[in-house]
This record gives sequence, structure tokens and C-alpha cells, in this order.
Amino acid sequence: MTRVMIADDSDAIRMVLKDIIAIGKHECVAEAANGLEAIEQFKKIDPDVVLLDMAMPKKDGLAVLKEMMLLKPKAKVIMITATDNQAVIKQCVAEGAAAYILKPFDFNDVLAKITQVLDS
Repeated sequence: MTRVMIADDSDAIRMVLKDIIAIGKHECVAEAANGLEAIEQFKKIDPDVVLLDMAMPKKDGLAVLKEMMLLKPKAKVIMITATDNQAVIKQCVAEGAAAYILKPFDFNDVLAKITQVLDS
């Protein structure tokens, strides 16, 4: 079973993602509501996949992504963003993101991205 961590400041988004993960037969092993919690949980749990929101308090998603990549260069991080700004998306990929999901996200898209990054 794939161990997934969710980092998003929205309780509602985390709840929806947890439901999607469960339907996909994956396990949510950690949650974080801000960037600092995300790094702390990442270090402690070492998940297989991270779903990481771009816009979070205390430390934004890009800064968290950079730190995660320093801690574990082969980490599989899927960025979640409300913007389709290609420059931002390219920067995330350049910093090590395995994929990205646009909000509002589709249930099947989330599961497909998790499968995609696990297979890469």
C-alpha cells in the first residue's frame, strides 16, 4: 500500500484528498496544515508520495519542495496549485516536483498522478 502524505492548509481539501487516497487503495500516513509541519512530518514519516499545496502559511510549497529535495533527492512530490501559471509549474518541476495537480482537482486525476509518479 502506498504511503501518502498530504500538506495543504485547507481542512476541506485534506479531507477530500484523504477520501480519494482511500478509494485508490492508498494510505494517508501524515497530514500537515502549513509548510513547517510538512517538513517535520516528511522527516518523521518518510512517505512514498507527498501531495503538496503551493500556497501554505509559515513556508510556501516551493520552499518546502526545495527542502524536501535536499533531505531526500528522490522524493516523489506532487504539487497542488490553483494557478496554471506555466512559469510557476516549470519552476516546481525544475526543483524536483514529479508532477502537479490543478485545483479544482478531479478524483481520477489525483489517482492517475499518484500512479504516474510511482511508476516513474
